[in-house]
Amino acid sequence: MSTAAKKILLHERLNQIHEKYRSDLQPIPFKSSAQEWISNLIALLFPVNADKPFTTLDIMEIGLQLRHLLSPLENVISSVDDAANTFFSRVPDIFEELQKDAQGILAFDPAAHSIEEVFAAYPGFYAVAVYRFSHELYKLKIPVLPRLISEYAHSITGIDINPGAEIGSGLFIDHGTGVVIGETCVIGNNVKIYQGVTLGALNVSKIQAHIKRHPTIGDNVVIYSGTTILGGKTIIGHDSIIGGNVWLTESVPPYSLVYHKSEVRVRSNNDFDEGINFTI
Repeated sequence: MSTAAKKILLHERLNQIHEKYRSDLQPIPFKSSAQEWISNLIALLFPVNADKPFTTLDIMEIGLQLRHLLSPLENVISSVDDAANTFFSRVPDIFEELQKDAQGILAFDPAAHSIEEVFAAYPGFYAVAVYRFSHELYKLKIPVLPRLISEYAHSITGIDINPGAEIGSGLFIDHGTGVVIGETCVIGNNVKIYQGVTLGALNVSKIQAHIKRHPTIGDNVVIYSGTTILGGKTIIGHDSIIGGNVWLTESVPPYSLVYHKSEVRVRSNNDFDEGINFTI
């Protein structure tokens, strides 16, 4: 077969693929547009994240952007305008909630020197901000868009918060890389989570899609790095401390101290005939 014939066949095959995509798949918002919209919204509320000062026209444009994102879903949601108006009516309350989150970080972290630093430089704050907006879209039963923006935050912070999770005030995710918070997770107020924590399900069976699969974390709980807590019936009582590298699949009462005990041995290199020198 000649090169020209191969190109024609490839062109026809690509046309078939795109026609099938247009006819078979549910329309969804463009990923890049969703990312631009949530970035603009956060920059509007927290100007230290903006590349330029916002104007009244820019603010109106953010509203139009949301309506444009929702337009492919007009056959799924009852009204694009109603959904957009309801979402923006909640933005002032979300903004107040995010102020509490940021103040909690500033009060708890000795490395935070100003509220502006928290707004601009803390990945945990950014991930929680995107979560709070995606959660509002989730509550409005808007498909796909909440996941598009939550996965955008995941890609740039390493923090994976499902929009369906229910999270109280003052969540502080410190460092953050590798944190996973599942869809049916419930987290109380003033909870602190360190890097590498997983709040997940015991299994990933599809038949459990509509039941509570992820743990409940009470108020004022601290969960240190590398810990995994699994199961919809697992409840971590308020004011508990969960140490690093703990594996939990059962509930613990309030005021618990849970830790993993491992043996660390310190010896001198002089005790060995040949020094230990690992290459990784």
